[in-house]
Amino acid sequence: MRIVDVRERTFPISSPIRNAVIDFSGMTLSVVAVVTDVVRQGRPVVGYGFHSNGRYGQGAMLRERFIPRVLGADPESLLDDNGDLDPGRVWAAAMVNEKPGGHGERSVAVGTLDMAVWDATAKIAELPLFQLFADRYGDGHVDRSVFVYAAGGYYYPDKDLQALTEEMRSYLDLGYSMVKMKIGGAPLAEDLRRIEAVLGVLGPGQRLAVDANGRFDRAEALTYAQALSTYDLAWFEEPVDPLDYALHAEIAQVYPGTIATGENLFSVQDARNLLLHGGLRPDRDVLQFDCALSYGAVEYLRTLNVLTEHGWSPRRCIPHGGHQMSLALAAGLGLGGNESYPGLFQPFGGFPDGVTVSNGHVVVPELPGIGFEGKADLYRVLRELTP
Repeated sequence: MRIVDVRERTFPISSPIRNAVIDFSGMTLSVVAVVTDVVRQGRPVVGYGFHSNGRYGQGAMLRERFIPRVLGADPESLLDDNGDLDPGRVWAAAMVNEKPGGHGERSVAVGTLDMAVWDATAKIAELPLFQLFADRYGDGHVDRSVFVYAAGGYYYPDKDLQALTEEMRSYLDLGYSMVKMKIGGAPLAEDLRRIEAVLGVLGPGQRLAVDANGRFDRAEALTYAQALSTYDLAWFEEPVDPLDYALHAEIAQVYPGTIATGENLFSVQDARNLLLHGGLRPDRDVLQFDCALSYGAVEYLRTLNVLTEHGWSPRRCIPHGGHQMSLALAAGLGLGGNESYPGLFQPFGGFPDGVTVSNGHVVVPELPGIGFEGKADLYRVLRELTP
């Protein structure tokens, strides 16, 4: 068994939306296809991967560094002791000659490649990826019903409160029980009006999360923390720069509710530093590490081990990104749920065709690999790499 080719392409996922830091008018992402010499039903097994929104396409790094290393490695060195594709050894081959630290965008390129390798590995085993995760790294049990929430509430040009509340009401109509909206891209008074309007649609019960995308400095973060403390929110997300652990700890001391962060931390070392120095509380706070942005599931498994060492449950993990890879991790390893972007960043977000949300949960279908083939609009795009 060997990898015979790895292909990549950059696709646009542009949108007129913005958060407190960036707009998405020029957003792109990379897609990777890992072609193997294993044949199923008369066709080579191909694994597909892509990364989450918010980071741009990684084509140059994939083409110049990571793909050539994998294709240039001894094929036997990429296999486990049973002769099957080993995602950990493929990851190691991709990372040859890379210095520690400076994770930046490199982690996104490797995470994209890693996703495709896991998809191929599970397809070769003829298993859904969530079952492979459960069998190899869990207790064999799968949470077929996974909590998901609807991430939206972006700033649109000329979007008023009525449009915002109609958007949130549409998520409830789809079956979601919790929604998220952006803050920090407008003055505090306006953001509070937006929050109160959405809470008027949702009702009580911690059904609204708010996300500042790391925009605030110390003074702004403390002001917002005080103002938000009067509301019954699910969480206050990324109040400050994700790498400012001391400021996170200060906010955690004054904000009594849940803080969520981690989507912009891209390595196991960053995760460890957050737990050691960020003042987060394992009884209430939420960790949003996204494997597609942070070196893939190989690194995510290491991160979960660090969480256990520091007294955190996997249930406190609700990954960013809204993609099926994190959904597989949540189902197979007992995470607390997954993000979802109804109608946004298509066709890369969302669930396989026929999967619906009910009471804030989806039932993960039993499809080989990650299950991309079950989402027709997405699979049409992926197949462009392997016509």
